[in-house]
This record gives sequence, C-alpha cells and structure tokens, in this order.
Amino acid sequence: MAASANEPRIVHEIGDDVVRLDPPPPAPETAPRPGRGRVAVERVGGRSVVRRAYATSPLRLLTPKNHGHAAWVYTSSHGGGLVDGDDVALRASVGAGAAAFLSTQSATKVYRSPRGTRTALDADVGENALLVAAPDAVVCFAGSRYRQTQRIALAAGGRLVLVDRVTSGRRESGERWLFDEYVSRTSVHLGGRLVVRDAVAMRAADGGLAARFGRYDVLAVAMVLGRGLEDETARIDARVRAEPVRRGADRLVAAAPVGDAGCILRIAGRTVEDVDDTLGDLLGFVPGLLGDSPWARKW
Repeated sequence: MAASANEPRIVHEIGDDVVRLDPPPPAPETAPRPGRGRVAVERVGGRSVVRRAYATSPLRLLTPKNHGHAAWVYTSSHGGGLVDGDDVALRASVGAGAAAFLSTQSATKVYRSPRGTRTALDADVGENALLVAAPDAVVCFAGSRYRQTQRIALAAGGRLVLVDRVTSGRRESGERWLFDEYVSRTSVHLGGRLVVRDAVAMRAADGGLAARFGRYDVLAVAMVLGRGLEDETARIDARVRAEPVRRGADRLVAAAPVGDAGCILRIAGRTVEDVDDTLGDLLGFVPGLLGDSPWARKW
C-alpha cells in the first residue's frame, strides 16, 4: 500500500543512492488494569498525610480532612457496588510513625454474579505506624459470589486494627442468606513472622445458610495486633470473658489471643446496629489512636 505524501520519513543518503526508511510503529501503550489502586501515607511534621493516591475505574479513592493527626482514606465504586467479573485490588503503605484509617464510603453491595467478584488489600505498615482498616459491611445479593483477600505486613513495631463485617443480604427484600458464596482470607505478618492466617467461607453448595445461622444476620471479625496495644487486648479479653453466654441472646461474642501479638474478636448479631454497638464498645480506644472518631456519624 502506498504511503501518504504527508507521512514523515527518515532519509539516509549513501553516495548517489537514497534509502528511505519508514519510522517504526509506536510502541503500544499499556493500559492500566481496571479496579487497581495505590495509596501511600507518610508522617510529615506532627501529622500523617496522603503522599500518593491513584485508582482506576471502577475504584475510587477519597481522602477527606479530619480533626486528628491520622490520614483518612475511603474507597468507593463508580457503579455503586461490585458487578459480575469485577476484580478490585488496593495496595497501601503506611510509613514509619504514620497513622491511617482505611474504610469504605458505604456498604459494599455485591450484585448477582455467576462468575464471581474479587477484592484484595495488600498493606505494608512501617515501624511505629498504625493502620485501622474498617470497611462498612459487605452485603451480598441473592445469587452473588464474593471473594476477598487481605495481606498485611507489619514491621516489628507496627500496629493493626482490622474489622470485617458481612450481612445476610437484603433481608427486607426476602434475600436472607441467599448468596452463593462468600470467602474471606486474611494473613498478617508481624516483623516478618506469620501470626494470623484466618479464613471465613460460606457457600450455599455446602447446605442452606439460613438454617445454619438461625436468628443471626450479621457476622464480624476484628483483629487487634501489634506492639503498644497489649493493654487494650487484655481489656478486650477480660470484658468478653466476663460476659456470660445466654441462650437466645441478640449477639454472641468470642475473643481468642494471638500469642503475644494481640487478639481476634468474632461477633454474631441480629442487626448491623447490634454488632456495631459491640464493636464501638470494645474498640473504643481507636478514636484516641487516630485523634478523631471516624465512626461518630456511623456507629
């Protein structure tokens, strides 16, 4: 095919001969993968600031101001939830001495998804740094599939408060425990040593979920780990042990130590409010760590 007269050329002249060379085609641009994000928090002066925040659709990152010394980061979705095939991953780092609160703008809605949806969080927390990761509850619609992976690497002096909540679905619409699959896997390394490997798996293929969960519609897992939180984990353990387990209670709470690294809480409740009130009580020290309460308008 003849080239256009206006097409640029590279011309080499060799004696009486003229050799015309077409320019090489431009290298194809590598498009960023959808649903990928990166956020970096560092300590500057007496405050923690977001040094970097980047996300590709459908993921969005919001960094509102607050009255404390920690940086707040909220994730959101352009579609208002996760649709079939969505794969969202966030890489976060909290530098030495910094503090960050990571949450969601609202509940994570998971729509009907035969192929499934996925989210992932990979976080590095530096020396004397703090990460509080407490997204709103995951709400799985009927026929949905959701898989979540969380990998947290704490420096020897790093601290972590992590909260996960999942509901039975759209209970008011008659979609109670009608999702196909919910799987959450969390691993935490402290000073290079694996201290937590936790998994929650609920699959309709293994039997009716509603019958297994009875009157409870919300499950929560909370982890309090790291140096400097020993007094808080001891207080949580004492509070939970002192509360008797009553038949027919609106909520059930259990606490388990993680060696000398901290503790894991598990809560089952009838409503999100039941679970949030319990979390707000047992994790009442968190606003003091951040210098402001991110839950004042929610819990």
